[in-house]
Amino acid sequence: MAETIQDWTRSCRCAEVTRDMIGSRLTLMGWCHKQRDLGGLIFITLRDRSGEVQLVLDDDSPEEMRTKAISVRSEYVLAAQGVLRERSAINPKMKTGDLELWVEELRILSTAKTPPFYIEDDAGTNEALRLKYRYLDLRRAPMQKNLQLRHRVTMLVREFFDREGFLEIETPMLIKSTPEGARDYLVPSRIFNGQFFALPQSPQLFKQLLMLGGYDRYLQIARCFRDEDLRADRQPEFTQIDLEMAFVSREDVLAVNEKFLATLFAELKGIDLELPLPRLTWQEAMARFGSDKPDLRFGMEICDLSDLVRDSEFAVFTTALAAGGAVRAITVPGGSVLSRKQIDSLGEYVKTYRAKGLAWLVPAPEARGSFLKFLAPEQISAIADRCKAGPEDLILIIADSKTEIVLTALGELRLEAARRLDLIPQGQWQLLWVTEFPLFEYDETEQRLVAKHHPFTAPLAADMDLLETGPEQVRAEAYDIVLNGVELGGGSIRIHDQELQRRMFELLGLSPEVVDERFGFLLEAFQYGVPPHGGIAYGLDRLLMLLAEESSIREVIAFPKVQNSSCPLTGAPGIVDELQLAELGLTLSQTEQPIAADDMAGELD
Repeated sequence: MAETIQDWTRSCRCAEVTRDMIGSRLTLMGWCHKQRDLGGLIFITLRDRSGEVQLVLDDDSPEEMRTKAISVRSEYVLAAQGVLRERSAINPKMKTGDLELWVEELRILSTAKTPPFYIEDDAGTNEALRLKYRYLDLRRAPMQKNLQLRHRVTMLVREFFDREGFLEIETPMLIKSTPEGARDYLVPSRIFNGQFFALPQSPQLFKQLLMLGGYDRYLQIARCFRDEDLRADRQPEFTQIDLEMAFVSREDVLAVNEKFLATLFAELKGIDLELPLPRLTWQEAMARFGSDKPDLRFGMEICDLSDLVRDSEFAVFTTALAAGGAVRAITVPGGSVLSRKQIDSLGEYVKTYRAKGLAWLVPAPEARGSFLKFLAPEQISAIADRCKAGPEDLILIIADSKTEIVLTALGELRLEAARRLDLIPQGQWQLLWVTEFPLFEYDETEQRLVAKHHPFTAPLAADMDLLETGPEQVRAEAYDIVLNGVELGGGSIRIHDQELQRRMFELLGLSPEVVDERFGFLLEAFQYGVPPHGGIAYGLDRLLMLLAEESSIREVIAFPKVQNSSCPLTGAPGIVDELQLAELGLTLSQTEQPIAADDMAGELD
C-alpha cells in the first residue's frame, strides 16, 4: 500500500540542496532514477524537475528500511528524511555531485511499472512512443529545461510589455467564422442549431476593436487555431505573443519590438544585440536570397547572369530570356568537390520548386560543367567574375521564363547546398526585418488577388494611386521579423479608414453581401472614430524552438499534436455518441462508423 506524506513537508527540491545545508535534517521527494544495492551500501538517485541528488543507506540503517530501499525500482515515487552530508566520491556530472542525503526514514509514495523507454536525457527513443507516453517524456531533463524556458520567456514578455505600458487583455475563443486564410476549426452551436462558432486563427479583429475602444497598447499570450497541414514548425493549436498599438507609425512598432528582442537575448542568451536591426525590403530579400525570410548567417547571394548569357548558344538560357524570364546563379564555396551524382541530386531537388533543371559550372583551373560547349572562354571568365567564384567553387544556375520561379528555386537551393556542405555557422543569431511586402498576390487556384498578409493591412502611402491601376505593384505597410532564416513573427500598420477597407475587400473579389456578413461589425465600428494603429504577432512556439536550439516545436510544447493533427496520448479527436450529435442538430453523412484517431498510426513530420 502506498505511504503518505501527511506529516511531512518537503524542505526543497532535489537539486536545490546546497553546501550551506550540510548537517541539516531535510525532507526530499521525487522519482527514483536509479537504485544500486552494493550490499553494505544502498544508493538511490532521486530526481525531480530541478535535477538529482543521491540518497544513501548503510549497514546501520534499520533492516525494515533497507528491505524497503532494496525493493525500490525506477520511477517509484519516494519521500526521504535524513541528514545532508558531503560526498566522499564527487560526481562532477551532477549539480549536487558533492552532496548526499543519509536516509533516516524512507517512504514509498507510489510504485511504478517498468517504463516503455528509459527516462534519460538522450534515450534515442522513437518520437511516436515518446508522444504516446508524454507524461513520462516530460520527466526527462531536456523537456523540463525547454518548458522552464517557455515559462521564463512568457514571464519576460509580460514584465517587459507591462513596463512599456501595455495591458494584457483576453479576447474571445468562440468567434464568428471569417474565412480568409487558413481553414477554421468550427464549433457547432447547441442553442442555434445549424450555426457555428469558429476558433480564432488570431485575435486580429478584436485587437483592432480594442484600439478603437481606447486601449492604446494591448498584449495577449494568445491561443490560436488553424486547420492546416502541419510541418515541424506548425501545430493546429499554437500560441502567439500578440501586440497592438494605437497612434503609431511603422517605426514606432519596430522600435518597441527591437527593444523587446534586445531584452530577450540579453537575459536569455547573454547577447547584446546591435540596434537598430538590419532591414531588407521584400524585393531586395528576394533578389539577393530568393526568400522573404533569408538566413544571413552565410553568403551565397544570388547573382544575375542574364546580360552575360543573352547572346549565348545555350537554348535553355536564351529561350527563358526571350520569354521575359531570368538566368541567375549562386556560388557554392568549395562546391567543386561535389560529384556529378551529387550535383544531379540538387537538380532533382530544385524541380520540387518548379525549376525545370539545373545548369552548373566549375570555372577553373580547367573549366567543366553541363553547358561548356555553348560558351566562349571569355563568357566563362565573365560568369566566374560576376559570381566571384574561385577554383574550388561551384556555380549553380537556374533559368526560367518566370523570374519568380528562378528566385524561389535558387533560394531553396542556397539553403540545401549550404546544409549538405555544412556551410551554415552554428551559434550565431542573425535577426532582421523584412519590409514592404506586396499587398496582394495572385492565387492561381482561385483566379483572383488575395491578401499577402491579411485584408486589414494598409497600403504604403506612396503606392496608394496604384490600387486602381496596378494593385499587384502595391507595397504594404507590413513587416516580418526573421531569425536565422525562420520567420518569428509578422505585423503591419492597419487600415483605419472605412472606405479604404471596403475598397480592399472589393479588390479581393468579395461582394458587398459577403463583406457585410463577415465583417459588417468591423465596418460599423469604423464609423465611430478609429485611431491609426498597427501591431505584430510572434509565434511563441517557433521562437522557443530556436532559443532552445531544437529542430521541432513539439520539443517546446507540453502536449503537442502530430502531423495528422491527432494526439497520440489521449487519442483525440474521438467519436462522440449520437445523443451529443442530436443536441447539436448534427448527423454524420458517412454510413460506416468513423475511424477514431487512436485507431490510426500517429504520423510525424
